[in-house]
Amino acid sequence: MGWQTTIGVFNYVLLPRIDMTLDKNPNSQRKKFGSWILAGTVSFGALLCLVGIAIFLTSCSSELPSEASSRIFSKISIEYIGEYKIPYDFQVKNTPVGGLSGLTYDRQRDRFYAISDDRNDKAPARFYTLKLDLDTKSPQVKFNKVDITDVTSLKNANGKAYLKWETDTEAIALTSESSVFISSEGDRSRNIPPFINEFDLQTGRVKQALPIPARYLPDTEAKRGVQNNLAFEGMTLSPTGTLPASGEPLRLFAVTESALMQDKIAPKVGEDGKIPGAKNRWLHYLLSNRPDAISEHMYQLDPPPLGAVEHGLPEIVSIDTSGHFLTLERSFGLAGFSAKIFQATPAGATDTSKIASFKGNTTIQPIKKQLAFDLQQLNIYLDNLEGMALGPKLPDGSQILLLVSDNNFTKRQITQFLLFKFKQG
Repeated sequence: MGWQTTIGVFNYVLLPRIDMTLDKNPNSQRKKFGSWILAGTVSFGALLCLVGIAIFLTSCSSELPSEASSRIFSKISIEYIGEYKIPYDFQVKNTPVGGLSGLTYDRQRDRFYAISDDRNDKAPARFYTLKLDLDTKSPQVKFNKVDITDVTSLKNANGKAYLKWETDTEAIALTSESSVFISSEGDRSRNIPPFINEFDLQTGRVKQALPIPARYLPDTEAKRGVQNNLAFEGMTLSPTGTLPASGEPLRLFAVTESALMQDKIAPKVGEDGKIPGAKNRWLHYLLSNRPDAISEHMYQLDPPPLGAVEHGLPEIVSIDTSGHFLTLERSFGLAGFSAKIFQATPAGATDTSKIASFKGNTTIQPIKKQLAFDLQQLNIYLDNLEGMALGPKLPDGSQILLLVSDNNFTKRQITQFLLFKFKQG
């Protein structure tokens, strides 16, 4: 209950009783009021009890929304440091660098890994090894450059390269066992399903494939499954846990870039004058000895900006063991690219695993989120930002937050790295 409800309880329970006890005759007032006191000792006790309850409820629920949010969300800050761009024709080991869609950080080696969404077209499916060149000696961190030092090709269970169009790899997450989980959107138009597979970090060979719930798999009637090119775009691992499980299992979270076919609704302007954002599905896997999806939640995108033709959720990052995440929402339209970073938490969200469709369902509690940083405020050109990861610790106790853009292998776009200082607590 809030202030208004508490006051309503007080008026309904207490005031009518006093009104009924008194009338306009002073003697009658005195008599009835005296009778109420003498004959209504229990009622007076109840009155005091109700007053106490009203005060208690008020003290518990009269907090401002910001105070309530402070208990749901972690205290974080994001500060911009700088930008670095990779030339369009840059290569490493005779392999073109581009299509960077996901990032993950290797703390032991102090390296980032970036997955490319090249569909085995310009080169085999692959991820790159990156090293940041930073100057952290001065109070103001300097972002000098990004060195791309290596490339690792992905191989199927037979040790062979994937065929052209067979993969559309979008997200990458490093485990503590020298492996990476990589998601692929598949290709609905070619009847190629999405996947979330584990690959060896050194050889690039697949180690295992996670089970994908049937509701994500495309059907032949375009009524179920992921939309084309809008599947598992964002993925992250919990900060703790082991693989294989020797105690606390590792947890993996994967989210679709937009709604599934069965959840998709036609764009319609709401009462607030805005088009509601898509309702995405957010999967939670427990990577035990028999990995499986144990829950699912709904993540609703913000309304798309005016003039946007594309609006989605390309990345998520786990930031602690208490269920807090960073999410990246990105748009493209008449005004170019835009992006926002949110803090999100599934705490209290409805488990949607058994909900066949979100259409018409108004009882679902979505993942809660709060705007953390609007990149428009940087007043710089923004490209197609898709990857995001936390990196090394800085001398002041904060942490690097790195974003990267997918240039779609076109000269009209750039591979853009944006560096931030992230602090929690």
